[in-house]
Amino acid sequence: MSWEYLGYIASALLVASLTMTDVVKLRWYNMFGCIVFTAYGVAINAVPVIFTNGLLALVNMYHIIKLYRQPKVVQAKS
Repeated sequence: MSWEYLGYIASALLVASLTMTDVVKLRWYNMFGCIVFTAYGVAINAVPVIFTNGLLALVNMYHIIKLYRQPKVVQAKS
């Protein structure tokens, strides 16, 4: 497998994340895209790609945890 395909998959995940209207889905897709980009960076030995996307994956994880810990607001039907 050419490592270039891994980069395309990561790019597709990041683009897909930006089409999400649900913030939780956006964060999940974006995190997976960042993880795949980190793996791509490792495969091609590109430290800036590894560092940036690894850090962004951690930021997404933080926000996902924060979103799941928020109390759910139930709206009463009127």
